[in-house]
Amino acid sequence: MKVAVIGGGAAGFFAAIRVKEVHPDADVTIFEKSKKILAKVKISGGGRCNVTNSETNIKTLSQAYPRGEKFLRKAFGKFNTAHAIEWFESRGVPLVAQADNCIFPVSQDSQSVIDCFLSIASKQEIKIKMSTTIRAISESENGLSLTIGESIQLFDKVIVATGGSPKRSGLEWLGKLGHEIVDPVPSLFTFNMPNESITSLMGIVVENALVNVQGPKLKSSGPLLITHWGMSGPAILILSAFGARILSERAYSCVAQVNWVGELNTELVKAEIEKIIDDNPNKLVSNYRPYGLQDRLWQYFIEKCEFPKEHRWSSLGKKGVNKLINCLTNDTYNVSGKTTFKEEFVTCGGVSLNDIDVKTMQSKVVPNLYFSGEVMDIDGITGGYNFQAAWTTGYIAGELG
Repeated sequence: MKVAVIGGGAAGFFAAIRVKEVHPDADVTIFEKSKKILAKVKISGGGRCNVTNSETNIKTLSQAYPRGEKFLRKAFGKFNTAHAIEWFESRGVPLVAQADNCIFPVSQDSQSVIDCFLSIASKQEIKIKMSTTIRAISESENGLSLTIGESIQLFDKVIVATGGSPKRSGLEWLGKLGHEIVDPVPSLFTFNMPNESITSLMGIVVENALVNVQGPKLKSSGPLLITHWGMSGPAILILSAFGARILSERAYSCVAQVNWVGELNTELVKAEIEKIIDDNPNKLVSNYRPYGLQDRLWQYFIEKCEFPKEHRWSSLGKKGVNKLINCLTNDTYNVSGKTTFKEEFVTCGGVSLNDIDVKTMQSKVVPNLYFSGEVMDIDGITGGYNFQAAWTTGYIAGELG
């Protein structure tokens, strides 16, 4: 059996390796159009490779995917995070979980994952052809024909693992086969705030912020990082993932509301402020920071509330207390544009999941054609979820069921 895997990334390699595990006599070739294989694996997690997440509850795990939740909930029954952890560790890549549930190689080096894949592929005699573009794919009586350069080669099975495409044109070759293509738009991006002075506080992290976008019901929580261009961190990235299409339609122009203290009940925040006033009436407001806020951020809030530098807690009054509560729990910023999150480009969109059999990852439109990874309309939030989707779909596709 001749098998072609189109795409030399995470999903492609995992699928190819699985093919040889299930069908050891198969002739498997990975075709990669660029000069580099496993490029995203190399740069992931700042070069450390966040291979998966320690969340093992399948329902909770699947909720980390703005696109593909129900589809993956079924797929995770066959190969999930627990399986992925066992897969890597049993193949010589010991893993470690961080406090935020992100899982990395103990080596803290993505090369460990790359070396693992290349070693297995070599032992399995998987052929790897780089700088090779598949120009077209067509059905034939005996399988699928691939146009590779100027030649046409016949394969019994083909797995498409080309990753996400920033433009619909990069997916049209699959659309021409009859697949429904969901228009791709960016996911996982940070917010640009070119006209907001808070950017002067770049580098500050607030561990438990609540963020929402005015208008649509978009909200998230988690660490928020202030950058020199605006805001980033998990809270913003999660928001960008779940709001990818809405924010695209709005040309990335919106108003972000930030709750800096992680408390939705403003009465509790009011009680906290009033307790400070009762306990420290003569202390300067600038010298006593509630909720463990960093000093630079607290001074920013004092200036935003227009409190005099020598203002004491007892001098706030009802109006001052309300102004401070609003600043802490309902701070607003104008977003104008986005920035891709590091080099980890993720798109929502791709081949519609309606055209794919979740039990096998085989196309419902073209027999013997399978899909793996982000070429499908699947994407997750940051935290190892996108790689887990690659492992899961690659594993299932590789069985060629």
